[in-house]
Amino acid sequence: MRARGLSKTFGSLVAVDHVDLSAPRKQIYGFLGPNGSGKSTSIRMLCGLLTPSAGEIEVLGLKIPAQAEVLRQRIGYMTQQFSLFSDLTVRENLEFLAAVQNVPTNKARARIDDLLEEYHFEGRSGQLAGTMSGGQKQRLALAGAVIHEPELLFLDEPTSAVDPESRRDFWEKLFELTDAGTTILVSTHYMDEAERCHRLAILNRGRLVADGTPGELTGALKGRILLVESANQRQARECLLKVPGVISAAQIGNSLRILTDGQGEVAAVQQKLQQALSSAEPGARITPIAASLEDVFVSATHRQAGDSATLATAEPQR
Repeated sequence: MRARGLSKTFGSLVAVDHVDLSAPRKQIYGFLGPNGSGKSTSIRMLCGLLTPSAGEIEVLGLKIPAQAEVLRQRIGYMTQQFSLFSDLTVRENLEFLAAVQNVPTNKARARIDDLLEEYHFEGRSGQLAGTMSGGQKQRLALAGAVIHEPELLFLDEPTSAVDPESRRDFWEKLFELTDAGTTILVSTHYMDEAERCHRLAILNRGRLVADGTPGELTGALKGRILLVESANQRQARECLLKVPGVISAAQIGNSLRILTDGQGEVAAVQQKLQQALSSAEPGARITPIAASLEDVFVSATHRQAGDSATLATAEPQR
């Protein structure tokens, strides 16, 4: 999947602003970004549900939106809201989706039986979908999205309303799908889910502000994250936020996680922060630490709207 100059406007609102994306095959490509950053709009354009205002899209060798109808037979799509029929049973929902996706009748029964077992619905095939838990509904929605064995799967914040254990089980299913050859594009708000992706794109205000593997993105912040251990975190935080070059100071338990703009050597930055703390918190200790994806997210979305630079933009293999 590849997009170049992808843009979408709604009147005067620029929802997606000249985004370039390349998603490798048989991997999980993650979309991360604040609410209103353009994630859902981008996904809808990539799968042919929304016509872009500008740009070029190629998905599975097809030109989109011109060949969107052909593409829909080869992809699956799942939203954050449960979109199946609550008054139908688990099996009836899957039978309906098999018919919609033109799965041959002689193949549909066996495929549904396999999905009921694979997605842990043994003994629940006759249960009404509306009576299931949030995690069960999402598993059923995923089973429905892959009933026709799509080559590419689009997931728009699929785990936003389920508990952590259900989210973990859901992601195990995603890895099983990629192992079987499916490419997945998934948007999420959760940093632990972002860490599971093979590659990530971070959107902010409709623009691509970071793109790369989790390792590439965190590696790009090497030397910019410092841990401050202090007896008075609130006082130390107020002091450090006044220091030029400090982007954020987040309290984590009994310490502060400091994100800097990367200007200057680590030792010099550390010394500057220590000097700033000398009067307010002289006993504070400062230690350089490795970056997390949350640090990447804060750094990338902190950039001003006019800054078009991105973090870690290595081109993936198609």
